[in-house]
Amino acid sequence: MALLSGLLRSGTPAGSMLAAERHLDRAAEIAERYGVATPTPEEATAKADVVLLAVKPQDMRALLKDIAPHLRPGTLVVSMAAGITSSLVEELLPAGTHVVRVMTNTPVFVDEAMSAISPGSHAGPEHLQTVEDLLTPVGKVVRVPESQQDAVTALSGSGPAYFFFLVEAMIDAGILLGLPRAVAAELIVQTAVGSARMLRESGEHPVLLREAVTSPGGTTIAAIRTMEDHGVRAALLAAIEAARDRSRELAAGG
Repeated sequence: MALLSGLLRSGTPAGSMLAAERHLDRAAEIAERYGVATPTPEEATAKADVVLLAVKPQDMRALLKDIAPHLRPGTLVVSMAAGITSSLVEELLPAGTHVVRVMTNTPVFVDEAMSAISPGSHAGPEHLQTVEDLLTPVGKVVRVPESQQDAVTALSGSGPAYFFFLVEAMIDAGILLGLPRAVAAELIVQTAVGSARMLRESGEHPVLLREAVTSPGGTTIAAIRTMEDHGVRAALLAAIEAARDRSRELAAGG
């Protein structure tokens, strides 16, 4: 529902959207909270010009089979499930269906998402533009070949979790050094926000920004050396490769 909430914040009328939900209690909650109609997936598919599929990868096949008979010719289908290829979506929907694959991430909740979009075999520039226009109000959008989507999933799709994990560890370190948890959290969260803003607004390579903090013989270089000694960089590379491999497994039905 993060994308729905973001679209409403951007000024998209609630009456122009449908939020399909099979569970009646959840449907009632969405309708009350967001003011949108909550039909079944089949009913929504029959009415929509653009169908967004935002379900768990393991639920995608069943959903596609359910909605396929209700899909109108010319409808754009947007798949947002990790590891699900556009070819799989096309295989289970009527021939010639326009499909665009998307990988976004959880900062969509604060309109700072990073989304990567890729066209299926029947999607043209106009379909990519429609999806880009849909996602731009809630963050940044890049276009990539679908062959790169597993890497995108590993890097930015799962990326927020890596940052949260690092922040969690740094807060624990602050507590270990004697700071109250609230103070340690405020220090680290604001440092993360400021550092991210420097990266985006300065346009500088992260190496240059890191070197600007790293004085010869100082505290920062001692910390960097210790992280290198403990293989932090290698662990991060291995973790992102593992996420990429898992995305491929999901695509294969694993």
